[in-house]
Amino acid sequence: MKLDAQLERIEKRFEELNRLLSSPEVLSDYSRMTELAQERSSLEELVHTYRRYKEVERQIQDNQALLQEEDPEMQALAAAEIQELEAERRELEQKLKRLLLPKDPNDDKNVIVEIRAGTGGDEAALFAADLYRMYTRWAEKHGYKTELLSASETDRGGFKEVIFAVKGKGAYSKLKYESGVHRVQRVPATESQGRVHTSTATVAVLPEAEDVEVEIHPNEIRMDVFRSSGPGGQSVNTTDSAVRLTHIPTGIVVTCQDEKSQLQNRLKALRILRTKLYDMEQQRQREELGAARKSQIGTGERSEKIRTYNFPQNRVTDHRIGKTVHRLDAVLDGDLDEFIEELAAQEQARRLQELGEPA
Repeated sequence: MKLDAQLERIEKRFEELNRLLSSPEVLSDYSRMTELAQERSSLEELVHTYRRYKEVERQIQDNQALLQEEDPEMQALAAAEIQELEAERRELEQKLKRLLLPKDPNDDKNVIVEIRAGTGGDEAALFAADLYRMYTRWAEKHGYKTELLSASETDRGGFKEVIFAVKGKGAYSKLKYESGVHRVQRVPATESQGRVHTSTATVAVLPEAEDVEVEIHPNEIRMDVFRSSGPGGQSVNTTDSAVRLTHIPTGIVVTCQDEKSQLQNRLKALRILRTKLYDMEQQRQREELGAARKSQIGTGERSEKIRTYNFPQNRVTDHRIGKTVHRLDAVLDGDLDEFIEELAAQEQARRLQELGEPA
């Protein structure tokens, strides 16, 4: 395999990291130990896969030698084992190529998800609430924590807008394919004729920015405070705890009113603002590098219709990969892995093709 030299270097580095992590000098330096442990963890799957690949290669060679034996039964057993081992070798080669692809630096980050009701009035707001529940249920099933950051509710229990965080290693790597327009087709509760209506909601998945990644100068922010209110103008509290932050250079506005404390709302608003500014910079860099292509799956065009949820037919269709499943209830209950895995596989195949490797 052409990648052997690169993989050998990586394996040697992995062995060196094992030695360093057991040395007294590193064990006494917590920050250094943490840094090296993270590097070792990032290489572990690749190295184990490469070692299995080398073992399969050795077994193939051993069996090829057995083909020279005079015993026909031994030859047949060796030939059958070679066939199985060669199939495994092909799978391991593809896995190694995928593991060697440059990693998205945001993949391990927490995410901030924004869901907004689109066309369809109250029905769109109810659908936004369905999507919010879908993602929080998905997060719960995978051991991620969620935190509601901001919500604008309607009288009927929907959301004009809801913003929440999903926290845990790899959250962005899983949810980044969810950005785009989601469409629902169903009979609204208010529809007396039984006609199917189509409504939409938009989803934006943003990697959460760390404090050190985005510097916001206090003189660039205008802060307004006001009294929080719930659906239909109902008062949430009697103090000016709600916060609206305006980033003057970009015009980005963030509002938080769900906490009773003005300080807590301000801190949440700053998290959202920092993440929006980080995403804006990431988009600018991608455009400069020519990477914001139409072919990019899930993380480019946020105006793209990506998925349809059809209630009469119990059907969910992802338009990017042409995949349809007839278990809508399970999907809305957070069973998204089948879509996420196929989207990730298609994205990896596209990137391999760009590197001149067969997918």
